[in-house]
Parts: sequence; C-alpha cells; structure tokens
Amino acid sequence: MPTAIDKTGGSKKRKNTKENGVPSSKRRAVAENESTESMARILELEEQISESRKHYNNIVTLISMLSKDGSGINPDLAVAVSLCRVFSRLIAGGNLTEANHAAENERIVVAWLRERCREYQRLLVSIMRESDASSQVTALTLAMRLLNERATHIPGDDNQAWTSGLFPNIFEAVIEARDGQALRSEFLEKLVKPYEDVTYHTFMQVAAYASSARSTEILEILVTLLSACDSVPSADHEFENFYSKTSTQNKKLLSVTSHKKRAQDAWLAILRNNLSQPLRKTLLRIMVHHIEPWFARPELLMDFLTDSYNVGGATSLLALSGLFYLIQEKNLDYPQFYPKLYSLLDADLLHSKHRSRFFRLLNTFLASTHLPATLVASFIKRLSRLALNAPPSAIVAIVPFIYNLFKEHPTCTFMLHRVIRDEETKAEIEAEGMEDPFDPEEPDPEHTGAIDSSLWEIVSLQSHYHPNVASIARIISEQFTKQSYNLEDFLDYTYQGMVQAELGTGEKPLKKIPVVEYQIPKRIFTDRMLEEDGGVDTAPGSLLRALWDFS
Repeated sequence: MPTAIDKTGGSKKRKNTKENGVPSSKRRAVAENESTESMARILELEEQISESRKHYNNIVTLISMLSKDGSGINPDLAVAVSLCRVFSRLIAGGNLTEANHAAENERIVVAWLRERCREYQRLLVSIMRESDASSQVTALTLAMRLLNERATHIPGDDNQAWTSGLFPNIFEAVIEARDGQALRSEFLEKLVKPYEDVTYHTFMQVAAYASSARSTEILEILVTLLSACDSVPSADHEFENFYSKTSTQNKKLLSVTSHKKRAQDAWLAILRNNLSQPLRKTLLRIMVHHIEPWFARPELLMDFLTDSYNVGGATSLLALSGLFYLIQEKNLDYPQFYPKLYSLLDADLLHSKHRSRFFRLLNTFLASTHLPATLVASFIKRLSRLALNAPPSAIVAIVPFIYNLFKEHPTCTFMLHRVIRDEETKAEIEAEGMEDPFDPEEPDPEHTGAIDSSLWEIVSLQSHYHPNVASIARIISEQFTKQSYNLEDFLDYTYQGMVQAELGTGEKPLKKIPVVEYQIPKRIFTDRMLEEDGGVDTAPGSLLRALWDFS
C-alpha cells in the first residue's frame, strides 16, 4: 500500500513497498536465498551420484524436481543441466552398457539406469514442445549433447540414436513445438547447417515424417527447413564437419550420392503430400534453384510439374521453368508443351504479378530458330490481340517482345507487309475491307491462320491515349534497323513508374505551359444567375434548362 506523505519534513527516501507486511527488498533476499539453497541441493545430489552407486536413487529425486507436474511447461533448467551432466558421466563411464558376462544384479542396475535416461529424454522432448522459447533452446542443446554421448560411448548405438532413438523425437518436437520459431531457428542455424551428419539425418527424418499426411502449417515448416539447406555438395566434396565423431565411420555419411539421395527422398515426400495451392506455388518458385539441384534423377519431378502445369493460371506459369528444364536438360518428352503454353496467353496473364517472369520464360521458349513459323506467328498474333485490352505497363513490354520475335524469325514478317499483286483483289479489299483469317478460338497454335493475318492491333495502339505506348507502338511501322530490344528495360514497367517518370523526375522542362481553368464560373445551367429574392431566371437558355426545373 502507498505510504503517507510527510508534509512537515524535507525530502526523504521513499520506503520500499510492502506486500503482506514484508518489504520487497526482504522478499528478494528470501528468493535469492531459496535459489541458492536449491542450487546447493541440486549440486549435492549430483555429487553423491558421482561418488557412489548407492546414491543412484538421487536420479529419481532430480527427475521429480525437473518437472513437478510431469509436463514440460515449467521446468527447472538447473536440474535439467545437472541431469545432463549425470547421464553424460554415466554413459562415458560405461554404466549404461551391459557387459557380456555381467551378473543378474548388474543387468538390473543397467536396465534401471537406461529407463531413467529414457525418462529424462522424454522430459527434454516435452520441454521442447510445451515450454517457453528459452527453455526450448536449452532442452534442445541438452538433448543433442546426450545424443552425442550415446553415439560416442555406447557400442552399436551410434546409428540407432540417429535413426530410431533420440533424434527422431528431437526432430518431431522441433517441428511441432508450440511457438517454436526460436527453437527451429536454433536447430537450423546451430545444428543443421554447420554439421553435415545432422543435415543428413534431418533429410532422413523429413522423408519419414512427410510420408504421412500432414497439415499445411507443418508442411510449410518442412519446406522452410529444407529450402534453407541449399548447399548442394559437388562431386569432389569432402565431408569434414560432424557433430558426432563417430559419424566419420559411417560410409554413407561420406558419400555425396547418399546425401543427394536423402535430400531427394525428403523433397519427394513433401511433393507427394496434400499440398495447398499457395504451398504448391511456393515450391514451384524455388524448384529450379533449391529443389532440382538435389535430384540425381530429375525425371522424378515430372509428375509434379506436369500436374502443376495442367492446373492453369498462375500455377502453370510458375511450373514453366521447371518443366522446360526437364525438356531441355533431361530430354523429357512433353509434346503438348507449346499448345499448353499458348493456352496460358489470356487477359488475366497481362494483369498478373507473374507477368514479367512469364515473358522472360517465353523469350527463352521461342528463341529456337527451329520452331515452325506458323507457331511463332500464332504467339505474335495472340499477344497483339491481347494488347488491345492490356494495361499500358504490359503493352510497352509486348511491342518490343514482338519486335524481337520478328528479328529472330524473319519468315513471320509477312504479317507486317504483304504485297497483293492481284489488282482486282486489291480493289475489293480497299473498298470492302477483309475478314481477319486469325482464329482466336483454335487451341492448336499451328492451325490458327495467324501467318496469313496482320498486326492491325499494334497499328491501332499507335493512337493510344498514353503517349509512351503510342510512341513504342510505332516501332512496328518503322524500318527494322535495330538488332533487338533489351526486354529487361520494359518488363518491370508499372503505373507507379509511369507516374514518377512524368512527375517525380522534374528533369525535363515543360516546353508549353498547360492551360488550366482556374476561375470558378458563376453559372452553368442558366444564362443569368437566379434572382437573390428567389425568382427564376426567364431568359432564353439551353435545352437542358428547358427540360429541368431549377427553382
């Protein structure tokens, strides 16, 4: 409670606030004293265990002190550290190893110690799942230290501890931990990335864990974990950084092929899981740089990529790069690639945020000089038709793209200028016009009739309301003296960039000051203003005034 104010005396030090009659300074002293006594008690129990086997029951006492309610929500970390030291010494001393000709009582003691060790491990895993961030990280460190001791000192336990013992439980706790962002970051940055044996066994656990149906949230965590492991070992890579010294004796851990195989299995398990549409798009974005390098057999990705390519929309756009990589590098046979690519050219594409990515890929796909002129002409005509309803930022990319296609495929230039030698036909066209032979509904780009058409759409854009669009559309009507345009100068053109170019730079002075009407007119609908007394003006005026009553 607040103390009374002494108004008669001078300034005095404020008294410590009391709670239940006990000053806060005294409460702190009591708490520190209790903490000191508790720490002393923990160290005493630990020393007794080290001194004599008759004090092994102290292990049960320490385990009960670690978690009073049997859960990992409010652990005593000092006890957890002490138990880790206890079991590390017991494992290093061979007390958890059963001798070949040991007596029955010795076997009972070893079995009892192993059971207590497993109980301690379960509590560490529970702490990683349920406790606060600091306790989770501490439990992870202690569990991995115990894992290293078991792999080092227990014969035959090196591989079992990683594959079917403690490490699978650690991995699942890290993935499923409540509010475990800090725990997962610690696991990734301090264990998975630096140590190659931890990376190898993490790949194994991901493959086993993702083989069952998992929630989208869990799959996103697994994808984040795997995508961070993007250092694919080269053929002559030497494995040197290991968390456990015994890992050097595992030949599979020293094999580049084995590492890539484990990573391949991990990615395949995720790709075959129940993926949401946003997660599928995320995987397609990182496919070329983070996933495909791990695959010794990239053709295993064919089903996933072709299924994604057939979805349509933005998913198909994102699947293009991975699918084309398989076609180009691995000789994947996909005969419907260009018809499917042609079907992706729709009005939604030019408004998509993936538009720039698509044009970069399309530039690669149509670069081959072995493509039929009829196919290339269909893409040119389809883009020209879409440009009629496209935003200006898309049109300024379409026109240079078409220009470059004409330079690379000169057999398509008939679409620009076709000489009609028959005077009768020429007179008929000039008098009545002609029907565009292009069939926009034909799905096969080799049968659209685009090669017999023209680019009247681009000529129409030369009268576009935006001066930049009108200017760039005129390059189709000029001589093709420029070798090609750099598409990167146009792909990221946006409305914001257009506004900044007009208003933000201020570098170009105005040649002619624009005329702005700044005087507010006194009347709009009538010849004279209404009388101040409310009378209606009867002077002859416009038809609008005659149709409406403005009284």
